[in-house]
This record gives sequence, structure tokens and C-alpha cells, in this order.
Amino acid sequence: MNNPRVIVTALTLSAAAFVGIATSEGYTDRAVIPTRGDVPTLGLGSTTHEDGRAVRMGDTTTPVKAIQRTLTYMQKDESDMRRSLDGVALHQAEYDVYMDWRYQYGATKWRNSSMLRDLRAGNYTAACNDLLEYKFSAGYDCSTPGNKVCAGVWTRQLKRHAQCMGAQ
Repeated sequence: MNNPRVIVTALTLSAAAFVGIATSEGYTDRAVIPTRGDVPTLGLGSTTHEDGRAVRMGDTTTPVKAIQRTLTYMQKDESDMRRSLDGVALHQAEYDVYMDWRYQYGATKWRNSSMLRDLRAGNYTAACNDLLEYKFSAGYDCSTPGNKVCAGVWTRQLKRHAQCMGAQ
């Protein structure tokens, strides 16, 4: 990659990454449980409402509200992401991948992740490879060939890994 890494405080989620999150999550106007063992999600994968209440089965939304909720969430989440990566330099593509991962798995898993530890240590390739550790859903290994339980979880991780490695 020709572009140098920049300190994370200078980065923000790209529009392309936001569209990628929306595409990967898919839109639902009614709450659904996306994979076995997951919690109800609504709109573009939101698990909570704007006021912090958990999404419950039967809840509904509109496309515009779903986009607004996701954008508001991502903007708030980015400030915490930047704090967690204080002093770390990333390529835009890397930042987008980790924000996408964080949207799916959450801030708590991010703060405890091997990715964050490796990024803080400057081990960028190892951090990319750490993405592949997240292949389970409700205890099921989603990388199992031919699985129909959660194949999308593994496909999404492979895509993230490829994007991350492409930035190295």
C-alpha cells in the first residue's frame, strides 16, 4: 500500500465502510435473531434503540430510522475506538475493517481482543490474522465446510481478513 499509516485520531469511518456494514448486516424492518444464539436485531443489525433499550422481538423500524440509528451509533463508537487505539497508526482500510468488526462484536470484545493487543504492539499482520479467531456463533464453528448454521459469520471474517491483509 502506498499510503502511509496515520495516527487513528486522524481517521474516521469511510463512507464505503459504512455502506459495507449496511450491506453485510442487511436491513430488516422487524426484529429478527440473525444467527442461532444471537440477540434480536433490527434495522441494520442494531441490538439497542437510541435510548439504550434492548431490541425485542416485535419491534419495527423504517429504512431512514435504521440508517440514522446506525450512523449515530458509529459516530459515538468511534470516539471510544480512537481512545482504545491511542498512539496507534493505521491505514484507512485497516481502520474500516476493525470498525466493521467492532460493530458486529461490540466494544467490550474489542477491548479484550488479541487484535487490539497486537495493534498496540505494532504487530499489524498478526492483528489481521486475529480476525480469523472469531469464527464461532453460539459455540458452533462457522468455518466448518458446508455449514448452514452461520456460514455468513465465517464469510464475513474471511472478507475482513483479505481486506486487512491487502493493506499490509
